[in-house]
Amino acid sequence: MDTKITDVSQMFERFQAAFARKDYNTCTTLLSELKVLLTEFKSLPPLFQETPNNIRELTLARDIYEYAVVLSVKIEDQDTFERDFFQLKPYYTDSRGRLPPSAQEYPILGLNLLRLLVQNRIAEFHTELELLPPNALENPCIKHAVELEQSFMEGAYNRVLSARQTVPHETYVYFMDLLAKTVRDEIAGCSEKAYDSLSMKDARQMLLFSSDQELTEYINEEHPEWEIKNGFVFFQRSKDATPCKEIPSLQLINQTLSYARELERIV
Repeated sequence: MDTKITDVSQMFERFQAAFARKDYNTCTTLLSELKVLLTEFKSLPPLFQETPNNIRELTLARDIYEYAVVLSVKIEDQDTFERDFFQLKPYYTDSRGRLPPSAQEYPILGLNLLRLLVQNRIAEFHTELELLPPNALENPCIKHAVELEQSFMEGAYNRVLSARQTVPHETYVYFMDLLAKTVRDEIAGCSEKAYDSLSMKDARQMLLFSSDQELTEYINEEHPEWEIKNGFVFFQRSKDATPCKEIPSLQLINQTLSYARELERIV
């Protein structure tokens, strides 16, 4: 075997061992070294030169970048995720006819869709979705992201939050937790434009918290301009009367509150 491939393979094994024991600092260091070594493979994007070991080199590089994307989730670094994902993407598109499919392709593509949804980059979400082959929508990971986006845009926030319990891959939990915050921020932004105040009970139900303590902690951390007094939440009314982005505020707020009350009645 080519000595360069041997060196990369051996270092990658060390990376995988560190990843298995959750030593992410070592993983980050080794990954930087691996990326430098990969620049010596002329068969990789964007050159795609035909070399005696091009399939082995492409496969090894794809495996490394897949681990890099998952590592970025483990260390909760969205900027690194985006950078590593775009380094990996050509192995799923431009190399599709050269390499056998990767079992990690759809889980990672679904992760990227989820990231775009968390960041409220809806136009990019649909652009990425349109680039996928038609049968991709049948994959549980892609289907999960699509259904989340539909629920999010419809204002069906209860479905968004409950989807955390049925994630198709364990790496999705990080973005699902971020999405829950995005959902609450959307509701909060609409609430303060629609109401002067709400009772603690209604505010808790609307923001989909299970206790007054969780609501209080959220307000203290995210909306210190709000005031809790005599069992009510008083909003700091925005001077800007601009409607909530992409969400018809009052209608969906009332829908959310009605759902919460109906669920409480049933339970």
